[in-house]
Amino acid sequence: MGFWMQKKVAVVQSNYIPWKGYFDLIRSVDAFVLYDDVQYTRRDWRNRNKIKTAQGEHWLTVPVKNRGRYEQLINEVQVSEPDWAAKHWKTLEMSYRRASCFAQMEAAVRALYEQAAGVDDLSRINQLFITGLCPLLGIQTPIYRSEDLGYSEGKNERLIQLCQALSATEYLSGPAAGCYLDDAAFSAAGIEVAYMSYAGYPEYPQLHGEFQHAVSIIDLLFNTGSDASTFLERHP
Repeated sequence: MGFWMQKKVAVVQSNYIPWKGYFDLIRSVDAFVLYDDVQYTRRDWRNRNKIKTAQGEHWLTVPVKNRGRYEQLINEVQVSEPDWAAKHWKTLEMSYRRASCFAQMEAAVRALYEQAAGVDDLSRINQLFITGLCPLLGIQTPIYRSEDLGYSEGKNERLIQLCQALSATEYLSGPAAGCYLDDAAFSAAGIEVAYMSYAGYPEYPQLHGEFQHAVSIIDLLFNTGSDASTFLERHP
């Protein structure tokens, strides 16, 4: 006798070295889709993220070609300065070398920057970091690219199509999507919609002043090392 296999999927645009909530979403599902064949949004998380420094919060921004390319998709965005990766690594090294677990994580993170230096495509850079950092957090969720899973017109229709391509029974969405998701359309397709909560993360030992949750996962890794995954456990 057969049984119904539950499969939870999330579909999100790629971010540059995302915060811990992004990785918590990845580890909360059975399959994760990088949704990068949609329009690139400027001054967003696609090409930048925050870290903490002795001078306060600091944006690490991947320089990209924007001029005259206002309709480009995320997976069409190209890097504009080839030396960005070396500059970012130098800033990270200066900011976190006194962190208690910097030595433990240095080689793995530096290697990702050395690889990223040879990539011109922002989407691929983001994918490189996301897939490279997941193992450091004990995350084994398979990660797919939306353009490899077919296409359908319409925002809700496309998300449903991506879920169906991966045989999803549940779609786990970020909390902000509640304003446009058509739960009834998902239900009609046999897919339950659930919303992720980012409340309840514990604080961890953090350098440079007052604690901040909304910084890159790099901050968590350099400060907590192999214990980082325990700080993805949310408490009510």
